[in-house]
Amino acid sequence: MTVLIVDDQPLVRRGLSLILSPDPALEVVGEAEDGEQAVAAALRLRPDVVVMDIRMPVLDGVGATERLARVLPGCRVLALSTFDMDEYVVAALRAGAHGFLPKDVSPEDLGAAIRTVHAGEAVVAPRLLTRLISTYVRAPVPPTAVPPTAPGTGGLTPREVEVWRLMATGLDNASISLALDISQSTVKNYITSLFGKLDVRDRAQAVIAAYESGLVTARTGSGDRPGGG
Repeated sequence: MTVLIVDDQPLVRRGLSLILSPDPALEVVGEAEDGEQAVAAALRLRPDVVVMDIRMPVLDGVGATERLARVLPGCRVLALSTFDMDEYVVAALRAGAHGFLPKDVSPEDLGAAIRTVHAGEAVVAPRLLTRLISTYVRAPVPPTAVPPTAPGTGGLTPREVEVWRLMATGLDNASISLALDISQSTVKNYITSLFGKLDVRDRAQAVIAAYESGLVTARTGSGDRPGGG
């Protein structure tokens, strides 16, 4: 797998390159210090994965990710940031990033994340995903409260709506299988179908779409928001 590293700090770029270099399955093919350079380098080098900083001059990581999603859709973006605020995570995923990790991630987890996004799956650091869910998603209402024709459900069947809601509350396929008393293979089939109908790429985008559509309700009030640190 070829990797392009994008960060406005030379020491960070060098550090990431040194972290990844011992892995024989990964090859760092280039570096860039801002979003504009990142897009140009990606078009020239055609990397499999771009490890993208979020806060950069000229063009930030979100803007660069949006451009890459349009001009080089086969390139996977893994966003990294020291500032792991919810707004950055959501913005990066909506822009087309396949993952978001804090910069204090371990070398092993970074390598694993690059492999995951290269395979087309989404990866978000557990602490960030848990915080997103706790910030934006309340406990689900009974399935009958949201009809199949509810706004934003994209023509989903009632059972697909149930699967989508349970996914948005953070349940994995095994837990959804138990909750609905269906097999995990059936859950996977429902998820594949609803991804197509909602025009989302992965689980992370489906969760975001769930609260944006009104299927789940965003919490309000400062008391619901986790503290900084």
